[in-house]
Amino acid sequence: MASYLWEATGIAGPSGFGSASTAEQVTEGIDASHLTVIITGGSSGIGAEAARVMALRGAHVIIGARNTEAANSVKQSILENTPSARIDIIPIELSSLKSVRAFAEKFLEKDLPLNILINNAGIMYCPFQVSEDGIEMQFATNHLGHFLLTKLLLEKMKSTAARTGIEGRIVNLSSEAHMTTYGGGIRFDKINDKDSYNDKLAYGQSKLANILHANELARRLKEEGANVTANSLHPGLIKTNLGRHSAFFVTALRIATYLLWKSIPQGAATSCYVALHPDVKGVSGKYFADCNVSKTTANGIDELLATKLWDFSEELVKSG
Repeated sequence: MASYLWEATGIAGPSGFGSASTAEQVTEGIDASHLTVIITGGSSGIGAEAARVMALRGAHVIIGARNTEAANSVKQSILENTPSARIDIIPIELSSLKSVRAFAEKFLEKDLPLNILINNAGIMYCPFQVSEDGIEMQFATNHLGHFLLTKLLLEKMKSTAARTGIEGRIVNLSSEAHMTTYGGGIRFDKINDKDSYNDKLAYGQSKLANILHANELARRLKEEGANVTANSLHPGLIKTNLGRHSAFFVTALRIATYLLWKSIPQGAATSCYVALHPDVKGVSGKYFADCNVSKTTANGIDELLATKLWDFSEELVKSG
């Protein structure tokens, strides 16, 4: 059954969950007290909800946030309802490679294990601008910052998994918007081309990159026998402020597709499912929607494109 039908109807898929499932429901009965989780963009929206539910299940949650004041408000709200929650906040600006490196350094200084990395933060449909490293902002924030963060934390994840015997999980939040991108999928030679920039296509490009990154990472981890998986997902159409740069378009989209829109607790469900659920153990290199394995476009399963993106990204983070 197609994932859109699950979205529109709330009917559960093969996993037993569907678009109507919430993050609390998909993690019910799961004890995460032995796990340490990093969530980027945990200061609002589905990132904050994922942080809340992870903490509710006992995990030690590290929130990576650009707005630390908002992150602290989330922390206090979680503690009010779950006094035993373990929440730390480390500032991060995903569009800045320097900030990503500083985050990784601060986390590693804590000498904590790392079991789960949820690459959640993102921006959407913003006007053309470049990051401090000279990279188009949506690509820099949504993909490149997370690519570098994952790279810097990967050895910690692999060593934690090897030492504890607990599978590590890397979760990239993508979007069905990956279906709408530039010709060829990724414009390697025109990443910063202002004249041909399109905010919707650039967003789709960055979301395709999230999928390709997870796929190539999964392939590499499997090849070396590491006990770490990597998957990507579409959280759904969610009522957050992510579309603030294109309010008219998003409002029109909501009207046209009102049956498909999720609440924040429903929007965080797939992230929490892929990160915590025992049924996902050993599953890697897959794309999920509504807590079920779903399909991407042909670009999303293009192994050569994934390898090319990996090499391209390595060069960018090396020079940034």
